[in-house]
Amino acid sequence: MGPSEAVVLGLLLGALGAAECGSHSLRYFLTGMTDPGPGMPRFVIVGYVDDKIFGNYDSKSKSAQPIAEMLPQEDQEHWDVQTQKAQDGEQDFDWFLGRLPERYNRSGGSHTMQMMIGCDILEDGSIRGYDQYAFDGRDYITFDMDTMTFTAADPVAEITKRRWETEGTYAERWKHELGTVCVQNLRRYLEHGKAALKRRVQPEVRVWGKEADGILTLSCHAYGFYPRRIAISWMKDGMVQDQETHWGGVMPNSDGTYHALAAIDVLLEDRDKYQCRVEHASLPQPGLFLWGEPGSVECVGLGFRGCPFLY
Repeated sequence: MGPSEAVVLGLLLGALGAAECGSHSLRYFLTGMTDPGPGMPRFVIVGYVDDKIFGNYDSKSKSAQPIAEMLPQEDQEHWDVQTQKAQDGEQDFDWFLGRLPERYNRSGGSHTMQMMIGCDILEDGSIRGYDQYAFDGRDYITFDMDTMTFTAADPVAEITKRRWETEGTYAERWKHELGTVCVQNLRRYLEHGKAALKRRVQPEVRVWGKEADGILTLSCHAYGFYPRRIAISWMKDGMVQDQETHWGGVMPNSDGTYHALAAIDVLLEDRDKYQCRVEHASLPQPGLFLWGEPGSVECVGLGFRGCPFLY
């Protein structure tokens, strides 16, 4: 037994990396755990259209459910099918987690199986599909839709690769589901969820500084924005300082918005030369945010309010 047709057919999706500008993505993130902790599900699926959660499944509820505000037009029959496929996928993960620890000589302790699978419709109309497995946080096996080949990360994963190749139909089925079924579902969810996907929330931007040993660390925090894609950069005398900037990544908030942080170390005497530049779909044009006068902690801006915007 390997990954069942259920996972391939039904739960194809992102990423949480964001799709390229003008493109759209459908991704599912699947996680199975041998020891999830008290009251926590052993198996979870979270589905994203672009960077918006549209549905989920877990081993406690045994039901795939759409997010109502994202997909208000969805019919129950469609989600009954997704539930069955998710339950079959859960069985596959149980199969992996029951065998891989022994194959890796790690029979004790807690173990995790993960999968990311999905497709993109790119700006030029072309299709991109992908899926990746990981075991205990390390790459296990991947599928290349263009070449219809599996790549094993280590000798243990080679066992799975040989099994799938010997079976004879896996590659063709993966390609069909990634390049056809996944794309059909993506177009369906884009249509049903278009109102939610057009949502725009402006970031609140805070800039502050902290001095230690003659070095000033300037931090620029954008909070509460949607959609996920954002560009934050520090500029000195109008020049972007990407190599000197430390980024904290884009992280989700509990309300569905996001926050991000960028910091840079500067000389105290150069503090007035630095500005934080923020680009986001909710803003009519990029804004430059300044740290306050000496002695101030932060300056705050939302849209065109608060911190000075320089254009």
